[in-house]
Amino acid sequence: MRALITGGAGFIGTNLIKRLKKEGHEVISIDNYYTGNKDNHQPDVEYLDSDIREINFKKLGTIDIIYHLAALARIQPSFDNPVECFDINATGTLKLVDYASNNNIPIFYAGTSSKHSGKFKNPYTFTKDIGEDIIKLYQEHYGLKGSIARFYNVYGPHQLCDGPYCTVIGIWIKALEDNQPLLITGDGEQRRDFTHVYDIVDALYRMGDQKAYGYEFELGRGRNNSLNELIEFIKPPTYEYIPARPGEARSTLNTDKTAYDVIGWDPKINIEDYIANGFE
Repeated sequence: MRALITGGAGFIGTNLIKRLKKEGHEVISIDNYYTGNKDNHQPDVEYLDSDIREINFKKLGTIDIIYHLAALARIQPSFDNPVECFDINATGTLKLVDYASNNNIPIFYAGTSSKHSGKFKNPYTFTKDIGEDIIKLYQEHYGLKGSIARFYNVYGPHQLCDGPYCTVIGIWIKALEDNQPLLITGDGEQRRDFTHVYDIVDALYRMGDQKAYGYEFELGRGRNNSLNELIEFIKPPTYEYIPARPGEARSTLNTDKTAYDVIGWDPKINIEDYIANGFE
C-alpha cells in the first residue's frame, strides 16, 4: 500500500508514518513546514515541501490511501489568522477531497473534538468543522470513501514544545527543561481527555487497514484530568496561574464507543503513567 500523509512532518503525522513503515507500507508526505519539522523525517519516506492548497497531484503517482492531518492548527493562533485558517483548513481540504473522490482514493480526515464545545467558538474549530462537512458532502453525492477521526488532546513523542502551536503538555515540558514555572490558565479546573499519540495512531491504522468507511470516530482515552490534577502528578518546583484564554472548552471527554465497536480500538495509555515515566 502507498499512503499519502498530509502534515507528515508534524507531530501526529510522524508517529503515523513510523507505524505505517513498521507495517511494511510505502509512504509519501506533504508538509509546508509551518509546524512540521525536518528533524522528524524518517528513512525511506518521500517528503514533499508543499502546501495542500498548491499540491501538484500529477507528481504524486499512485496513491492507495490518504490520511489528511495537515491544518493550520491550534485555537489561539486561529484568532490572529482567520482568513488563512479558512483557506488552509477548508479550501485546502476541498481540493484534496476532490482529488481523492475523482481518483477513488479513500481519505481519513483529522477532525477535532473541540467541535463539541460549539463550532463558532473559534476560527480553528469552525474551519475544521467545514472540513468535516466537505467529507460528508462528497460521501453523499460523489461516492467518497473515508471517515472522520476527531482527536482529543493528543500528547507524546514528537509533540511541539516551543512556539505558538504547542499544547499544554509540550509547553510544560519546555518550562521544566528551562527551570521556569509551569503556567496554568484560568483556575486550572478545566478538564481534558489527554490521549497518547500511540493510541491515536493505532486507531488511524485500524481505520485504513479495516477499510472502515463512512464513520465519525471519536478518538479520546475516555478519561479526563484537570490541569490542577496534572500539576499534582508532576510536582514542579514552581507554577503560576495566568488569565484564562478565549475560545477554549471547559471540559473534553470522549464517551463514544464507535471506534471500539467498529475497529476494536481500545486506548490503553494514561497521562499519569506518561508523566511518571519522565514524559516518555
